[in-house]
Amino acid sequence: MKLKDIADLIGGEIAGNEEIEITGVSGISNAKEGDITFLAGTKWLKGVKVSKAGAVLVKETIKELDKPQVVTANPQYAFAKLLSIFYEKPHSFTGISKEAFVSEYADINNNATVYPFAYVSGGAKIGSGTIIYPFVFVGENGSIGDNCVIYPSVTIREGVCIGSRVIIHSGSVIGSDGFGYVFAEGAHQKIPQIGGVIIEDDVEIGANVTIDRATTGNTIIGRGTKIDNLVQIGHNVRVGKNVILVAQVGIGGSSEIGDGVILGGQVGVSDHVSIESGTMIGAKGGAMGEMKKGIYSGILPMPHREWLKAMAVFAKLPELSKKIKEMEEKIKALSLL
Repeated sequence: MKLKDIADLIGGEIAGNEEIEITGVSGISNAKEGDITFLAGTKWLKGVKVSKAGAVLVKETIKELDKPQVVTANPQYAFAKLLSIFYEKPHSFTGISKEAFVSEYADINNNATVYPFAYVSGGAKIGSGTIIYPFVFVGENGSIGDNCVIYPSVTIREGVCIGSRVIIHSGSVIGSDGFGYVFAEGAHQKIPQIGGVIIEDDVEIGANVTIDRATTGNTIIGRGTKIDNLVQIGHNVRVGKNVILVAQVGIGGSSEIGDGVILGGQVGVSDHVSIESGTMIGAKGGAMGEMKKGIYSGILPMPHREWLKAMAVFAKLPELSKKIKEMEEKIKALSLL
């Protein structure tokens, strides 16, 4: 594909030779001749200069860069588009495999794909263009919208409602029982979990994620939210729109996560927490009670700038302890005079 064709596809402007042939898309360090890469910031300029890449996506023309450039408002987004164009291939199988179990009471669109060894229960609905890979289980009365991709070994329990353009990666379980018990008669008695899960449009769920069904009502994941691998979301949680949950986040039951919230890796959210829209919590942080919009860090959460100051003091504690002991010895000696 010529560079001028790529510029047309992404709405960019060319600085340099527009006739060069582009044969691939790659990162800076592993780009080959004929590849196009992208520059996200000037700190990577040195790497781009020595890269073998034939052309570069940039936000603005860089005069000292001796390579053809495509100027675009968001180079990383343009790079993502080109990856899709160059490398995403259509699925080889279409239709419903004879080796899949599909209930006669299931409603599957003619344009959907169900691979061998998938299990689709009675009352389940699967929309147009959706792909169900091998060993996926879809429970009774569940629904999956249009153009979804459900990768192998995903479990979608009964009554779960999934919107359109949703991607669920291998090993995830949607609609498992919430962790609900009451201690009575000398033992933990199970509270029936009779609610459901609603996954709205354009959500992506990573590998080995668990999203519990509600005790009553629904656990809800808002439109456009992206969930990394190994995240646990408890019963009756409400996650807003365009939220980012990084790996190993755990969210306790009945918590509410506002729109656009970002939770870093291993953030723990207690039950019945309310996090205001636009809030960010750093990796390994904790969330309790009602958290107003801001940037927080630490297991006992505090504003991020205060946490940075506290960490600076924490690193000096051994030295400060030594000085305090020296001062105590001096005071003790003075008191004996």
